[in-house]
Amino acid sequence: MGAVGKVVFGAVAAGLLGVAGYGGYNLYTGVTSGDTTAPHDGPVTADETRRTAREFLDAWADGNDMLAAGLTNDAEAAIGALSGYRDDGHVQRVTVTPGTARGTMVPFTVKAEVLFDKTRSSWTYESRLTVVRGRTTKKPLVDWRPSVLHPKLAADESVRTDLADNPPVRVLDRDGEELRQGRYPSLDPVLIALRARYGADAGGTARVEVSAVEADGTAGATLHVVKKGTPGTLRTTLDPGVQKRAEKAVATRDGASVVALKPSTGEILAVANSDQAEFNAALQGQTAPGSTFKIVTAATLLEAGKVSPGHLVPCPKTAAYAQGMTFHNVEDSENPGATFAQDFAASCNTAFVSLAGAVPDGAVAQEARSVFGLGLNWRVGVTTFDGEVPGGSGDDKAAAMIGQGTVQMNPLTIASVAATAQTGTFKQPVIVPRSVDHREIATSDRSLGPATRSQLRAMMRLTATSGTAARAMSGLTGDIGAKTGSAEIDGQPKTNAWFTAYRNDVAAAAVVIGGGHGGDAAGPVVRAVLKTG
Repeated sequence: MGAVGKVVFGAVAAGLLGVAGYGGYNLYTGVTSGDTTAPHDGPVTADETRRTAREFLDAWADGNDMLAAGLTNDAEAAIGALSGYRDDGHVQRVTVTPGTARGTMVPFTVKAEVLFDKTRSSWTYESRLTVVRGRTTKKPLVDWRPSVLHPKLAADESVRTDLADNPPVRVLDRDGEELRQGRYPSLDPVLIALRARYGADAGGTARVEVSAVEADGTAGATLHVVKKGTPGTLRTTLDPGVQKRAEKAVATRDGASVVALKPSTGEILAVANSDQAEFNAALQGQTAPGSTFKIVTAATLLEAGKVSPGHLVPCPKTAAYAQGMTFHNVEDSENPGATFAQDFAASCNTAFVSLAGAVPDGAVAQEARSVFGLGLNWRVGVTTFDGEVPGGSGDDKAAAMIGQGTVQMNPLTIASVAATAQTGTFKQPVIVPRSVDHREIATSDRSLGPATRSQLRAMMRLTATSGTAARAMSGLTGDIGAKTGSAEIDGQPKTNAWFTAYRNDVAAAAVVIGGGHGGDAAGPVVRAVLKTG
């Protein structure tokens, strides 16, 4: 069939479609294409197979989608797919070479030229079609299905050429070395999140690909890569040495999570979890922090002038606030002659509960937000939970004084609390420097007063040298401070073990779910991280 005949056929078919639709078009296909063989029943012959396949492939290659669709047993579906192949697939030219028929099946080779945003690519692949006899017309027709266009297309799928979701990204540590998937198991979900979020900001160019697309627009299998794209680079604040120690430390205990950061800048140095999952407990966990939160409540009491480190605050076995529920100490310990600093170092719950009435309702929540930056919608670079400190009254207020009840934290927020206690000023933690995307960083309303900062640091040092944190911190030199915690969780037989500390310009916090005493279970995890500081 010559080119002129095909053009004329297209015009005739278009007129017929206006009257009879696609079904009517099929009725006239054989006559207008030059086939004078009368319709008949029976198997499709070899001559019919070769002729029908040739006419369909010629029409497709010539861009006459109307004619090609009319040579199928489902013209309506075929015309949509063929036109979509050119338009949505950005196919500029098609060359189709048929192979030797095997029965009613004809293999063929497609060479397509794809043009997308000035990028041109040659796409070659193998496909096949089958010729059947039309149920009503009795004419030989191509049995239409999307796999005729490409063998990987399933039912109801079409072809689309577009940018991949995000440009490729090489994520680097703070030293400029690439953080590869699998090297640090805890970082794998972090790296995936960073690549997804910072593709454009990292300076890379997106890959262009031809893909199979489901009826709802969801991209499926990649059929051809038009342009590979160039990777961008994203330098993070992560320290390979600290990360290596953190991974090793959490691997020794189930349910362990740890975060390390620099108090002077808020830069996150390491994030590690013993439980490898998409949910990152170190950054996104929400659970009571126990007595590590006494750093915040102590700051509240000191700034209010209600106590001083040397002030006598007895530590009885039990205590209640406003005739509410009764609180107790770990192992029912007591110290009637304790000072506030000793209460802090020994992690005395009852002493702190007895001081709940010294500050107004909501005072601890206000201190947590205004000074320690908790709950301020941190923009770390990946998804995080930034702490929650409700401003309740009664038993809720008493429980919050010791980091229980509805207070919710994770190792990231508690590490930040320790860092703020050391420097006196909240620095929002970041894993991606602000210079990458110029995002707004959370800032607190004010810093700790100089006197409060000095007193708080002295109490944390006392805890690290002779209090509940002394064993874990033993032998660590420099500027050190710590706080332990054991958080009771409903329905859990053993408490969650918490530990936070700083050493020079590294602060860290860890939790071990069901670990028991903070100093015994979580303390060694933090110690391992601080040894790199």
